[in-house]
Amino acid sequence: MLTVFYYVLAFTISAFLALMKWNNLRYSREGMPPGSLGWPFVGETLRFLTQGPDFMKGRKLRHGSLFKTHALGSPIVVSMDPDINRYVLVNEAKGFVPGYPDSMRKILGTNIAEVHGAVHKRIRGSLLSLIGPMAVKDHLLPEVDEFMSSFLHNWDGKIIDLQEKTVQMAFIISMKAVVEDEPNSFLESFKAIFDKMALATISLPFNIPGTQYYRGMKARGKVLTILRELIAKRRASSATHNDILEKLVRNEDGKYKLDDEEIMEQIITILYSGYETVSTTTMMAIKYLCDNPNFLQAVRDEHFAILQKKLPGERLNWDDYKNMSQTRAVILETMRLASVVSGVMRRTANDVELNGYMIPKGWRVYVYTRETNYDPILYEEPLTFNPRRWLEKGLETHNHNLLFGAGGRVCPGKEWGMLKVSIFIHNFVTRYRWEEVQGNKKLVKFPRVLAPEGLHMKITKY
Repeated sequence: MLTVFYYVLAFTISAFLALMKWNNLRYSREGMPPGSLGWPFVGETLRFLTQGPDFMKGRKLRHGSLFKTHALGSPIVVSMDPDINRYVLVNEAKGFVPGYPDSMRKILGTNIAEVHGAVHKRIRGSLLSLIGPMAVKDHLLPEVDEFMSSFLHNWDGKIIDLQEKTVQMAFIISMKAVVEDEPNSFLESFKAIFDKMALATISLPFNIPGTQYYRGMKARGKVLTILRELIAKRRASSATHNDILEKLVRNEDGKYKLDDEEIMEQIITILYSGYETVSTTTMMAIKYLCDNPNFLQAVRDEHFAILQKKLPGERLNWDDYKNMSQTRAVILETMRLASVVSGVMRRTANDVELNGYMIPKGWRVYVYTRETNYDPILYEEPLTFNPRRWLEKGLETHNHNLLFGAGGRVCPGKEWGMLKVSIFIHNFVTRYRWEEVQGNKKLVKFPRVLAPEGLHMKITKY
């Protein structure tokens, strides 16, 4: 019996070693970056997801700023070099096309981050017409101002979970921009389904019952069903609306006209891209201001100066928003320190050369921007919260600032996102004082920035 056990053990070890060798050989090419592909099939996904920044730092110390690995179902070359990162992002024509992991592609569908060429140009043009700077200036700004004024009403004397409130705010304001007249009960039920879908974007693409990916795909199916019903209801209605769905459904401009499937994917893109980034950045901006009273006072002075020029009840306008320079600096510094997006994925459309190495066709290139945000060469005292650095001329447009992407794929909703956070801050700092409730200060910054036990604040009238 013992002999059989040893035979089985020896066979298992031999088979495992053979699989490891096969796993490395099948991706082996001369002139590739150093690194390890890890275990067969799963690669280094577990370390990639659980260790996050520590995994990246360890690989950089061992292999340098350009190395290979295997995660989320794909062989990947990771770049932690600022110059290489920008080169990859601005050179789609040289073979660095969109290439997000299979889980994200299948959960989010055919969206702007996945397509390229003429299709990308059309989808991006549509998005810019809906949530770009001109749309923000013309009609989204007053909607955001009105919503924030109502949302932050009557918090005096309460203890709130800021994380819960900012998540609620970010989703509802985006949904109301898409469909203005749906009741809150619908928004809450839709949010619960959408959250399951969004959580599965960072997972192994194993569509097996019980897995996060399986739950995410089921949720995506429900999301699409709901969106189809909304589109059908809107097409059947003779009433007019001032929302994104109306513009998508009634659009007769052949240049940006989308079919129903594309409309659904466009709505998912708008909701997903403006959700976690806005909620997390808002929460962390308030947290950083709470911890840095000097910067809080500068922001508060800025917003009261804006209010002094307004009549009672008068809404904010585009000029007011553009005068929020201190606030914008706080938001950019918050995004730098509390990175919601750690990097950007590209796929090689052909064999490409990168910094002297050969990257085979079909590989992913992970432009890891998180460490760039903490680079002491680019940012003096990089771990210190210092919004003033962003008031220096040229830093926001510096080549190594990749907070919103680069090249032809700079985030089309950048100003809409900045606006939402700015106007939340405007209403918050001019109405309230706040302090953190003791005992709930734990923060996690990977794979998502969150407060596992909530971020509770005691609110009093200013």
